[in-house]
Amino acid sequence: MKPRNPLYALLFTVLIDMIGVGIIIPILAPIFLGIEGALFLPDTTVAFKTIVLGILLATYPFAQFFGAPYLGTLSDIYGRKKFLLLSLAGTVFGYLLFGVGILTHSLTLLFVSRIIDGFTGGNISIALSAIADISTPENKTKNFGLIGASFGVGFIIGPWLGGQLADPRTVSWFNDATPLWVAAGLALINMLLLARNFQETLQKKKSILQSPSFSFFQGFANIKQAFLLISLRRLFLVSMFYTLGFNFFTQFFQVFLVTKFNFSHAEIGNFFGVIGLWIVIAQGALIRPLSQRFPPRSLLRIVMPLFAISTLAYLIPDRAILLFFIVPFFSSFNGFILPNLNTLISNAAHPEEQGKILGINQSLQALAMTIPPLVAGVAFTVNQNLPIILCALLVIVGWLVLLTVPKPTTTLA
Repeated sequence: MKPRNPLYALLFTVLIDMIGVGIIIPILAPIFLGIEGALFLPDTTVAFKTIVLGILLATYPFAQFFGAPYLGTLSDIYGRKKFLLLSLAGTVFGYLLFGVGILTHSLTLLFVSRIIDGFTGGNISIALSAIADISTPENKTKNFGLIGASFGVGFIIGPWLGGQLADPRTVSWFNDATPLWVAAGLALINMLLLARNFQETLQKKKSILQSPSFSFFQGFANIKQAFLLISLRRLFLVSMFYTLGFNFFTQFFQVFLVTKFNFSHAEIGNFFGVIGLWIVIAQGALIRPLSQRFPPRSLLRIVMPLFAISTLAYLIPDRAILLFFIVPFFSSFNGFILPNLNTLISNAAHPEEQGKILGINQSLQALAMTIPPLVAGVAFTVNQNLPIILCALLVIVGWLVLLTVPKPTTTLA
């Protein structure tokens, strides 16, 4: 019997995972900012609510900062499959607990659920490690682009579905918790399909003795190591600044949509679905011909400043419909960045250390994802445009660091 191609199982894993992630996007800002919500007392200020929302959003990546290095290193030792399944199990439980927290109006349960989901939430980095296991230097960018396209398809379906599932006008008994039950179910289906269809990709496993620094605080060690790896530290900085900037946008743009344009659950879902559609177009149809013509570093030098400019363009419209004319440019430029950046980092890593290096990168990204919601929650109280401005500025800083990266010795990088 011909063995199944692990690539397809990984693509489907990312697709289902991102549908689950996208489902909850439309509900967070309305839950925290809506006057009908019961999470806060009626006289609670919007400023306080946005700050608490920022802290909640930061909880997931902060927990991931500790958990992802465990999963990345253990996947180098014991294989990718076991820890993809473990990560998904944490996701199922986290979604269920979040849904209960919504129904019981318990901020405590909301925070605990994000901690659990975050600590076990390293499945994307493990999926990227598995992609690196089965890729050649020639097709690595294309394969990372396919992962990005699956990410985008999930991001189309997820927010749209979440907006519909949270809206009682769709079905009378739907409420804010309904998307969480569906997200948990999708993650469980993902687990079952992965257990059945995914074949281990790691051919040469490391001994645990080869990982003497492996500990609960490995995330901090990873941050230190990131800046000790001469061949990678500038690329890690680019990744960190890009992640910092992009998360100022993603974590608080839904709040911007609610406060400036009074978007509903469904309208938030529809908007993020359109963003995902254009990411799919960029990563599924455009990145392959572009990657054949331009090496990753050259393409990044072009698209990063264009992405920053397109982000600032969201500040111009005074009518919601005009936002949709910006989306194709914003999403396409963004869609080119991550696959090419992951390719540069992966190409600079030894084949036996893909999990470790991508785990270090995820530690940086988790730390970079933790800071924006904390800062944005306060920045938003100063000016609702400030998180978007900070996004553009930080991406530009990452681009300036990229310009200092020495030209690679291979044309594939």
